[in-house]
Amino acid sequence: MNRTPSRKSPPSKVWQTHRRQLCQLPIALACGLGPARAAAAAQATEGDEVRLALLIGNRHYPSPYDLPPVHKNVRDLRAALERWGFVVTEAVDLAPAALLQAIQSFGQLARQAPADATVLFYFTGHGLQIEAENLMVAAGVSPAHAADQLLRSSLQLTRDVIEQLPQRSTGLSIAVIDACRTSLKEALQGGGLNQVEAPTGCLISFATAAGKPAIAPAVETQNTFYTASLVKVLQQADGELSFPDLFRLVKRDVQQVMESHPVAAIRQLAQVPFIAENAPRRSRLTPRSRAAGAPQAAAAPAETRPEDETRLLDALEQASWPADVRALAEDYLQRYPQGRLRGRAEVMRDGASQAAEALQRRDVRLYRSAFNVADASPAIADELRKAARGDKDAAARIGRLHIQRQTGTERSRYEGWMAYAAALGNGIASYELALHYRKVDQPLLAAQFESRARELGYTPPPSLDHLRK
Repeated sequence: MNRTPSRKSPPSKVWQTHRRQLCQLPIALACGLGPARAAAAAQATEGDEVRLALLIGNRHYPSPYDLPPVHKNVRDLRAALERWGFVVTEAVDLAPAALLQAIQSFGQLARQAPADATVLFYFTGHGLQIEAENLMVAAGVSPAHAADQLLRSSLQLTRDVIEQLPQRSTGLSIAVIDACRTSLKEALQGGGLNQVEAPTGCLISFATAAGKPAIAPAVETQNTFYTASLVKVLQQADGELSFPDLFRLVKRDVQQVMESHPVAAIRQLAQVPFIAENAPRRSRLTPRSRAAGAPQAAAAPAETRPEDETRLLDALEQASWPADVRALAEDYLQRYPQGRLRGRAEVMRDGASQAAEALQRRDVRLYRSAFNVADASPAIADELRKAARGDKDAAARIGRLHIQRQTGTERSRYEGWMAYAAALGNGIASYELALHYRKVDQPLLAAQFESRARELGYTPPPSLDHLRK
């Protein structure tokens, strides 16, 4: 059964007025939003949790760079998000000026939304990196253009998207980048986006690992691999699933679909989606106050024993050592294979398994005592539990807390946590650790972690790269 959450206080008068006047916003002009669609957005039920999404899809590029699946991506994702209460704006095939205006107008709307709003930005089209900057290429612009022209004709992920979306301690800002290619030959040559870390209250997902290409079908009747999985998981997920867990299930689904694909080249290019997450609050798919027509989560199976399941879930949520998390998650999945929180248990099992493997590495000097939550503040305890479930970014944030204290023991903990973050796939943490080892005159370790950072797809910005010399 669905628990009905208590209604939060009504939105501010500023936000109410803003929504009533939505049809007059520049975003309506920038994105070609017709009067009917603007009016429908303005009629969203007052008092509900605010959920906003901007879906940008750029298909039309100079030959041979056209991306046929893009429009289907946008249509299908729109329908999937609207089922979960999002007011969705589409923007397709935008030239450079219109592309920038669209995100600026959406950013204005997002900043005026309540602090607990959920805001999602999605881009599907060509993406690349130049001088460590992640770019989303405007329609009509060839991704083969010179670097200076691409920098002028593209959105920059950090400057134009992440910094436009407000940091939210009680809500969530999400940026999803499905940047892909239709040529297997080009994809096999490599290249891709750069690793990033998410600011507070933000989740960032790429269709594939940093530094790697994503491949798309060359027909308009299919989705890209990543968006197909995102739509599928949104359609099938239980309302109790959190957004961070949802994106981790999408990551697993993409890998499974591509690794079993009948085309060998696609199996070779099997994508491992990238996730950067820094969300203090677990925002769930079910809106905190439903509008009519929102999907209802599936009822618990009749054979489930709620008290036993609740106790096991509580133990699983509180566990802070990877081996314990994995064992409890496996126990839950064995006892409740159709449990409503099966998806969360699967995410925790998979993440804890990766964490346990990382702790076995010889260069990761981190032990059970480092994961002790008994004396930690609630915020640090939450980070420790995330790190025990394989969260590479939580591990790096913990490490940075230790280096601030400047003692021998704390330095050792810093090195252990950053090496652990690197083992989980955090290239930024690996590069920071390389700079640290260079500073303390350990060149072999510095070279080791710098090399790993680049293997993980992290390209330091030119100004930072000079620090290693």
